[in-house]
Amino acid sequence: MKSSSNLEAFLQAATPLLPWRSSTMERFQGAPSSVWQQPDGKNKDAVEYFALSDLWEHYAESSAYGLAVPVRDAGDRAVVTTMHFVPYLSAVQLYTATKAHLSHPRRHLQVQGSKTDSWSDDSVGDRFAGSGSSSWDAASDEDDSSSTYDGNGSTGVSAKQSGYLNFQYREWDSPYERVPLAHKVAELAQDYPCLMSLSSAELSPSNWMFVAWYPIYHIPAHVNLRGTSACFLTYHSISSVFQDNIHSGLVHDEGEIAALSPFGLATYRMQGDLWKRSGSSDHRRLSELHWAAASWLKQVGAHHPDFTFFTSSHRR
Repeated sequence: MKSSSNLEAFLQAATPLLPWRSSTMERFQGAPSSVWQQPDGKNKDAVEYFALSDLWEHYAESSAYGLAVPVRDAGDRAVVTTMHFVPYLSAVQLYTATKAHLSHPRRHLQVQGSKTDSWSDDSVGDRFAGSGSSSWDAASDEDDSSSTYDGNGSTGVSAKQSGYLNFQYREWDSPYERVPLAHKVAELAQDYPCLMSLSSAELSPSNWMFVAWYPIYHIPAHVNLRGTSACFLTYHSISSVFQDNIHSGLVHDEGEIAALSPFGLATYRMQGDLWKRSGSSDHRRLSELHWAAASWLKQVGAHHPDFTFFTSSHRR
């Protein structure tokens, strides 16, 4: 049987598998308006969803030890090396069907950075920052009632299409100055509890999350494979509106599972043939996933610093 390519192995490993839950409308304060539109033909009294708290919990192990991805040597497919990647929260936007009721004053999140909107290509660890403000702030509809704001003055999807903005964040720091995804979310949730309390059923189709994956080590350590420094950006939808696409049909002890497969991808330092298997569809797959990521950012009118860096570095 033909083995999967290393790219496919990474995409599979980077796919969150979450408990797919079902509940009555009463769980959502009994108000249909608090739940985003359910697909036609679904029971309007029952709501299917996954919890955001389960999503963040999924990244706890990889945040601590790295995501293990088995890769095969391009020259000798019998040689298998396990690469480990650390996930970082690159960007996220959460829109809901109803306005947020903030239980605390808004506090602007800032991380100091340099004056340029780029990294040096000499090192992944070089400074990467924006002009002063390093993250989107959490916001409510009063802040952005008409459209999605990208931080640079341009707009994309209208609020009617998106819903009401509860929270948004994007990372500007270099990888060496970031904390892993699970730790970052725990930090942010202290000021924005919606990160833990919301479910996918309450999130609009415009919700998305981007995860940056950076390699930390590989086993065996002495193996010298060209391409082990590759970095990835995976793009995931986190709305139940696309539940027909994310519902995997897999089952676990308590029920079915939702698989949040990456719908977009960007890469950096992808050298050699390690991730693009000769004679496979990897080249086309990479192109399609990169196009999907760029298309999505354009559609929602969002500026994503990591994507800008990965793309500009790829062209050099």
